[in-house]
Amino acid sequence: MPIISDHYSYRVRWSAEDEEYLATVAEFPSLSWLAASSHEAFEGIQRLVVDVMGDMAHNHEELPVPLGVRVYSGNFMVRIPPEEHRQLAIEAAEQHVSLNRLVASRLAGE
Repeated sequence: MPIISDHYSYRVRWSAEDEEYLATVAEFPSLSWLAASSHEAFEGIQRLVVDVMGDMAHNHEELPVPLGVRVYSGNFMVRIPPEEHRQLAIEAAEQHVSLNRLVASRLAGE
């Protein structure tokens, strides 16, 4: 499946420091676009990404895979201090759930 610029993860927010809207794209962390309106910022970053994608293709560089189409296993490792691990294990036991279920629910904000 070809990578389409619209599939990337764009974000537009107000930048108090710049006093303009700042548009970014997660898959290209070095790119940004400032504009007076959020709409202009969004359009600007999209055009910039298309240009960068064209340059990368011309140079035979691999394009980043959009976050929205990546396949995730649902597993990741987190390192925490041993005492915190112990506390979480105790809480999980007290709630009669697995440590995995307790931590997953915390990450989900439940």
